[in-house]
Amino acid sequence: MAKLNLDMKNLPAYARILIGSVPSIAIIALVLFLLIMPKNKEIRVLEEKISKQEDEIAKNEAKAAKLPELTLENERLRKRLSELKQQLPEEKEVSTLLKQVSDLALRAGLKISLWKPGTKKVHSSGIVYEIPVQVQLSGSYHSLGYFFSSLTRLSRIVNISDIKVADPKPEKGIAVDSISFIATTFSAIPEEEIGKVGKGK
Repeated sequence: MAKLNLDMKNLPAYARILIGSVPSIAIIALVLFLLIMPKNKEIRVLEEKISKQEDEIAKNEAKAAKLPELTLENERLRKRLSELKQQLPEEKEVSTLLKQVSDLALRAGLKISLWKPGTKKVHSSGIVYEIPVQVQLSGSYHSLGYFFSSLTRLSRIVNISDIKVADPKPEKGIAVDSISFIATTFSAIPEEEIGKVGKGK
């Protein structure tokens, strides 16, 4: 087997530089592939994770900043809901409300000749019942005005429609009129019935 004898002195300068730099290049390549490239990959992965976490933190901070505003809005809506429930009695409470309306008419000095509750029906909103009452009474304009004014102070909703005033007759120096109207109140439809009511419409 022939031996390869290299006489470095006889080699050209560029060849000597090339041969001398081989170990350094090999070491640099090993450092690059074994240490630097894996570290760079790990750095990129960590940077991506940090970026995602920073985005998540920013989103949560934005939500946290809105929390007081959302809490206040929630309280406002709950208060409004409570007010509406006060204005819309449950069906079992309607008779008590109608008794209140009747009492107000008597206190105003009106004489009731007819008080006839009608058939309840579903309001166009689909969430309340309308309960109409046909009313006929007699009294002065002043008494009627006082009665209507009293109705506005009730916490419950009572609508007055189809008002008719006719046949004024003098009585003790006061013109007494025959008055008729429809008093309509509303009751909340229980949540468990809302779907059934909607299907039955």
